[in-house]
Amino acid sequence: MTANWKDEIRDQTIPQRTRLRMPVIGMESEFNVLLDEVEIDPRKYWRHPGAFIDRPLLPREKSSLQLPTGGAVYFDRGVIEVVTPVIELAPESTARMVRNLWEQIDFVRDQLTQWEKRTDHTVRLRAYSTHYNISYEIPKWQQTLKRNEKLLALLLSYILPVPVMLLAANRRSTGIGVRPRGERIEVTADFTPDPGLMVAAATLIVGIVREVMSWPTYELSVLEKLPIPVVAGVVPGKHTTRKGWLTKDFHYPQSPYTAEINDPIWTTQFGQTMSLRQIGKRVAWYFRRSIRKYSDPFSFRLLFAVLDGRARSMLELVDRPTAYEDVGHLCRWGTVIHELKNYAAEMRLMRPKRQAWDEQSVDEYVIERHQARQTHLTEMDSVGAANKPDPKGVSLLTPGTLRRRPASARRSGASRSRRRGDTPGKLVPPRPRNEYVDRRGTSLLQKAAAKRERRKRSDRRKKQYAVPFPDRRLTRSAYEQVFVKLVSGERLRLGNDLYRPVGMKGWYHAVFRRDSDGQELLLTIDQLLQRMNDWV
Repeated sequence: MTANWKDEIRDQTIPQRTRLRMPVIGMESEFNVLLDEVEIDPRKYWRHPGAFIDRPLLPREKSSLQLPTGGAVYFDRGVIEVVTPVIELAPESTARMVRNLWEQIDFVRDQLTQWEKRTDHTVRLRAYSTHYNISYEIPKWQQTLKRNEKLLALLLSYILPVPVMLLAANRRSTGIGVRPRGERIEVTADFTPDPGLMVAAATLIVGIVREVMSWPTYELSVLEKLPIPVVAGVVPGKHTTRKGWLTKDFHYPQSPYTAEINDPIWTTQFGQTMSLRQIGKRVAWYFRRSIRKYSDPFSFRLLFAVLDGRARSMLELVDRPTAYEDVGHLCRWGTVIHELKNYAAEMRLMRPKRQAWDEQSVDEYVIERHQARQTHLTEMDSVGAANKPDPKGVSLLTPGTLRRRPASARRSGASRSRRRGDTPGKLVPPRPRNEYVDRRGTSLLQKAAAKRERRKRSDRRKKQYAVPFPDRRLTRSAYEQVFVKLVSGERLRLGNDLYRPVGMKGWYHAVFRRDSDGQELLLTIDQLLQRMNDWV
């Protein structure tokens, strides 16, 4: 405890938005709620998450609660949303982030299960989306016309979609988005029900985004100079929510989510013809050093195993995995979704419409997305080729050439609800029925497999753990430990006084109340990180 702690915290009007001392990452996932198999708006039904949580939790701003594992839960425009705390960038930080997200999901799912027993209702969480957040440390006053957060988001919207869809998307996905959010960049994608694939996707996203951030310019012309393939002619559209860019299925010549990912049918900006898998692997390989910097060994190997074809992508399945329909029951931390474990049996299914909750087969879904494509093309045709160019929208139209997108094309297309399913798909052609690699028992590299086999069986039996990858030695991040302390019920000693945490203001500040007289105090999590030994 330093003698001048009062001088450090004398300003009680600390702004809610402040820069942390370390760059951080975080995730959030959204779920539709089905009550007795009828979709509801959780905010209208429960009003507050405390209505189904049976224990006191640390309050946050508005209607959110701080969860025991450090994250938060709240309602947001028709969905229930869980969020991780900020986690500082470091080796294995992406695995820590995804593990923390699944801890929030498991807690909320368990609380809903207990609420079901008390009320004689059933509640199902249907996966909707996941957002990956990476901090952007360059302040606005240092940004230039060639290097700012908006140009960064646009550049990433060209680079990220193909490798991300191979790891995180399914056959009914519709797009990958990138949004500038002030002090962070947010990448939006479908929820990934397989924890191992989610860690691999997070590792890829964080590695690429952090590397591109360091480039001297964010102009699209760099894509003509670097060996990073992107599909020629694809123009990202305006994001359906907030500012940003969204590359949807109908922006491609055909939907990449329902095409065969190993077919060389895609032309790059260099005029090469490649498959989605080849494009994704080449992009990831270019950023491999940055990806490895934040990854754990297993997820790094799994990432390239999927891109190499040694492990399965969800785009190779017959349909979207059933785990999307009941998150927390059909998929949990420590599991591999059954479609990936039993790929050969999955491919034998001739009729994808097999679940009681499916109202639409994947073939019907393909027709629906085809109609959406025709609507999109009709709107684009009506624009006309003679319109003035849009100075803000730049696109890759032909191999080797960067051109600007018509302004009216950027404006065309009605905004769609982000909560209701845009949905593409068709049956994949038959593929070799190789068994999917069991992540929990077999390494993707022979050397690692041999090393693991030398471990004593008795040691394995003693250490029971359910994980999608070996995380026995995966520690808590420094900021995670701060948030766990905040919700632990312990008090903080400052000088001769004891303070009890009573609330959170955003992710950067905690509100404390002095035991002696009830006076409140605001501390940043960086200040709390320096006082981890002062909790009693």
